[in-house]
Amino acid sequence: MPPKQASLFDFFEKPDEQPIAVSMPSATIDTTLDAPPIKIVFSETDVVTKPVAIPTINKSARGRKKLTNTQYVDEEINIPDDEALFQKNYYAIGVVAQMFKVNISLIRYWEKEFDILKPKLNGKGDRHFRPEDVKNLQLIHHLIRQKKYTLEGAKTFLKNIKKSEEVFVVIEELQKTKLFLTELKLSL
Repeated sequence: MPPKQASLFDFFEKPDEQPIAVSMPSATIDTTLDAPPIKIVFSETDVVTKPVAIPTINKSARGRKKLTNTQYVDEEINIPDDEALFQKNYYAIGVVAQMFKVNISLIRYWEKEFDILKPKLNGKGDRHFRPEDVKNLQLIHHLIRQKKYTLEGAKTFLKNIKKSEEVFVVIEELQKTKLFLTELKLSL
């Protein structure tokens, strides 16, 4: 029975085995270009001990992200409590966008899509959101980002359920209670 010839792929298939001794004759590569000839010399027994790392290609961060990669559920929005929220009469669109950690353009888009959002416009055309508008935005944000409704689904939800705000308040209170209980559990 002839001896088994070693191949480069044997190492990748059986990484637990001993290193493979590969014997290769000396090789000389002669070029016909103006550059001096390149000489590659292999010793009589070269030992392959580690596999060659294949570089990974990093994809660019451009384009739409997958829904599974987004962290919307874990994001905390910075909306003050009702007492602090209702102390001011109006909030600028930039402040509202910072509360929800979204772009200003998304707030404007939601304003066009949902009839319940009616911010006041001043003489320059700047949008000023009342605290009621901020609460409605919170409901829309909850439906779209946390419950993963589509825009049409969120619109029909708001139209069909007249008491959707009351349901949302109950859900919000339950989430606060859950957060308190998990903090309490961690502190024990």
